[in-house]
Amino acid sequence: MFVDGEPRDGAAAERLEVWDPSTGEVVGTAPAGTAEDVDGAVQAALAAFPGWSETPAARRGELLYQAAGLVRDHQEELAGQLTQEQGKPLREARGEIGRCVQTLEHYAGLARSLRGGYVPDLDEGAYGLVLRRPLGVVGAIVPWNFPTTLLANKLGPALVTGNTVVAKPAETTPLTTLLIAELLHQGGIPAGVFNVVTGTGPVAGAALVAHPLVRKIAFTGSTPVGKRTMAAAAEHLKRVTLELGGSDPMIICDDADLDRAVSAASVGRFFNCGQACLATKRLFVFEQVADEVIEKLVAKAARLPIGPGTGERVLLGPLHTASGRALIEEQVADAVDRGAKVLCGAARPDGEAYQLGWFYQPTVLLEPPADSRVAREETFGPVLPVWRVADLDEAVERANDSPYGLGSSIWTRDLHRASSAAERIEAGYTWVNSVNKVYDELPFGGLKQSGYGKEHGTEALDFYQETKSVVVKH
Repeated sequence: MFVDGEPRDGAAAERLEVWDPSTGEVVGTAPAGTAEDVDGAVQAALAAFPGWSETPAARRGELLYQAAGLVRDHQEELAGQLTQEQGKPLREARGEIGRCVQTLEHYAGLARSLRGGYVPDLDEGAYGLVLRRPLGVVGAIVPWNFPTTLLANKLGPALVTGNTVVAKPAETTPLTTLLIAELLHQGGIPAGVFNVVTGTGPVAGAALVAHPLVRKIAFTGSTPVGKRTMAAAAEHLKRVTLELGGSDPMIICDDADLDRAVSAASVGRFFNCGQACLATKRLFVFEQVADEVIEKLVAKAARLPIGPGTGERVLLGPLHTASGRALIEEQVADAVDRGAKVLCGAARPDGEAYQLGWFYQPTVLLEPPADSRVAREETFGPVLPVWRVADLDEAVERANDSPYGLGSSIWTRDLHRASSAAERIEAGYTWVNSVNKVYDELPFGGLKQSGYGKEHGTEALDFYQETKSVVVKH
């Protein structure tokens, strides 16, 4: 683990094995953290909090920017480690490390913009102040699909606002996070300000959520686990932000640039082997152009190079776990059994190179029933169901027929259609004629069962600070 500025073994001798998803081979181990380990990390963060919170905000930003630069200097090493433990292609791993650094640098730059407020003439001879203070120790629970960027989403705003952090990475992807923690410390982040405890969710994660000295939990993961996290955090009335599951709809209208729309659908669904909360997971196409869109989409999906992430030409690596692939296979089988037509994929790839890893072909399904699993559940893999729709009203109605509300997109040349969809689709993010890329400048968070609170944007800073009112009487 990495606690109080140095690597640390766990209180117990047990270690967790980390596997390469492309081969199933063990590529490393990490301590199986206990409640005792979590307490040690929280105590270190608590001890570091006074010094860090009293450091001028501008200086906190300078230190974070400096430390992020050291991470950038080790991008290739970190990308190789990330591909090995997560499975994504090297080109995607390089991009993820770069994006992690960008987010840290973005919030480092916002450190100079932190401010409170002044209210004159509250009463005769009285004025008011609005103070913004850090919360204290923040627990950051990060999943395996984007372990470094999703960490940065929490770490950046938490640190610049003066909090200290204990992170719990996914048990299957702890190695890159540990390297980043050590680099950030070497780059200037003081001991105890950022700590990493490895372990399982039911043990280390649960202990972090339940710890009475942790003031906030920032969680990214599945909706069921998010609900349990929120319930457990209520015991001590901790602040909570939850970035949970999604089943993002894309609408392609009959006046869209079809080539660009199909390219965006392919990237949006098959990037990171479809293992993204913001992946395009349901596609609704106006029936006037549906045949052309489907033909282009299937051709593009069928050409995606599949293989271990270390291959430079590979665009589709393995699924992260055997259980994840099994779930995708169950969801696809349900759709096919109930009448969906397989347009491509729906099977494991043939060949010796794919036998040891958790590979699955990019899959396009036509018209699964509206109550099928691929329509109702989150599909965390390279599977895209497609439906024909008559018009925008039907498309929006079906897009909103989901318990989730994370992202969404529409492709059209009609400004009225674009504006109408952006206002009516029940989601925290809508892209118009754009791939589903998240920007640090804009707030990001879900509606309905896709989460609570915001990451990114200046809005994220609000979720890491307390607001205090002060009345001053002359």
